[in-house]
Amino acid sequence: MSGVKILWADDEIDLLKPHIMFLEQKGYEVLTASNGEDAIEYLQHEQVDIVFLDENMPGISGLDALSKIKSEFPQLPVIMITKSEEEQLMEEAIGSQISDYLIKPVNPKQILLSIKKNLDDEKLISERTSMNYQQEFLDLSNQISAAVTFRDWTDVYTKLVSWEMKLEKLPEEGMLEILNSQKFEANQEFGRFIEQHYESWLNDPKDGDPLLSPDFLANHAFTKTEKEPLFVIIIDNLRFDHWKVIEPIVSKYLEKTEEGFYMSILPTANAFPMNSLLSGLMPSEMEAEFGKMWFQEDTVNVEESKFVEFLLNEEALDLKMSLTRVSQNQEGKKLPAEINRMMNNDINFILYNFVDTLGHSKTEMEIIKELADDESAFRSLIKSWFEHSPLLDAIKEIARLNGKILISSDHGSQRVQEGSKVIGDRNTNSNLRYKQGKNLDFQQKDVMAVKDPDALFLPKPNVSTRYIFAKPNKFFVYPNNLNHFIGYFKNTFQHGGISMEEMIVPFGVFQPKSK
Repeated sequence: MSGVKILWADDEIDLLKPHIMFLEQKGYEVLTASNGEDAIEYLQHEQVDIVFLDENMPGISGLDALSKIKSEFPQLPVIMITKSEEEQLMEEAIGSQISDYLIKPVNPKQILLSIKKNLDDEKLISERTSMNYQQEFLDLSNQISAAVTFRDWTDVYTKLVSWEMKLEKLPEEGMLEILNSQKFEANQEFGRFIEQHYESWLNDPKDGDPLLSPDFLANHAFTKTEKEPLFVIIIDNLRFDHWKVIEPIVSKYLEKTEEGFYMSILPTANAFPMNSLLSGLMPSEMEAEFGKMWFQEDTVNVEESKFVEFLLNEEALDLKMSLTRVSQNQEGKKLPAEINRMMNNDINFILYNFVDTLGHSKTEMEIIKELADDESAFRSLIKSWFEHSPLLDAIKEIARLNGKILISSDHGSQRVQEGSKVIGDRNTNSNLRYKQGKNLDFQQKDVMAVKDPDALFLPKPNVSTRYIFAKPNKFFVYPNNLNHFIGYFKNTFQHGGISMEEMIVPFGVFQPKSK
């Protein structure tokens, strides 16, 4: 490893010439000192990368020299070498922040391993991670090509997210760029999978089909209301990669007993999937049952509890329930104090709107654009929010009171890259990933077009209404001022269309930890 400079201080340094020659043959530059004073003096004038320090030298001891070195060069790795295995000595050295501890006699390979462990860890991990991904690249590509079931696609998506979160830590971006290309390829195939099967899942369901929004609560919430109260926490717009950064935090306080996925209905936006999840109905069925009240753009929907009451009645369940929507931080601050009261219910729904708001803020606010300019930064922002959020305080209180938790979302989002031109009348909705309207003109290759909304259980305001859903990576823009809006919305997180990130929704179930 050329360029690395080592300072080795030992009163028997002449006896260590074979070790020094071994390191020099490996490309290291080795400076030597025969006592602690000389070692400290060297460091005043020479910049080194790592120090080997003998514990027992004439003059100031190795421990005293260590203390002085760390006071002046706190980030410098120091390896203590000694003949003693006394516990007290080791504790003193560790308390002085040594990086490693070797017992004499040491052999050259021990020294080399200690250097690599302290200086090369990041490089070795990076090389190993890159190599492992390269080895799995072909297998993953074959898995993408062979995916024919929802389970196949959740496996693909899980692996892609896992690799993305590993590769983003590497100093060089080459492997991450390849991974992003592979994820785009997977999303293209996933889009074809949805086009081929979505309608049949709704009209001719079979075993092995994905669990969709309307059936989620009946299958994963109402079956868990025995014994302890259940808290169903739905965090708007939470993707699987977001889930992977907050799940370890939740697991500090509760024991995870189940983890899985369900599929959001289309469109993956606004009240469609959320209200479908709460009511157990598809959108056109909700319109027939509840009229215009089923759909409210601002999501401050006082009727959401009525949707759950309807579903409980349909499932013939006599459960005492509550529903709380948190859309503002002040509402969130009140939540932890309400948990004790909620423990008297069988099931409590907490609908938490932060990630969705953050995604929209990235579009509209320059400071958020800078803080979350890519997938990794967006995940980091979500993790930071969650760690300091009233929601985590509420979860801690649920854990303290021995409640159970089901955490999930209504849909995810995708970071869009390419504008796709669309033309519609003034009544066409404003969403960037799906359009509903009459006489829509669009680029066919960029969309899944639905001529018959009834087939997908979608509301049809008039006889000529049709829907289009953007394929992965795309967002809709109108011809007027086209280039401006493409530049404005590129790299923002949007939802409403078809992609793994939007449609494959994670969930986790947690119970109190064993005492």
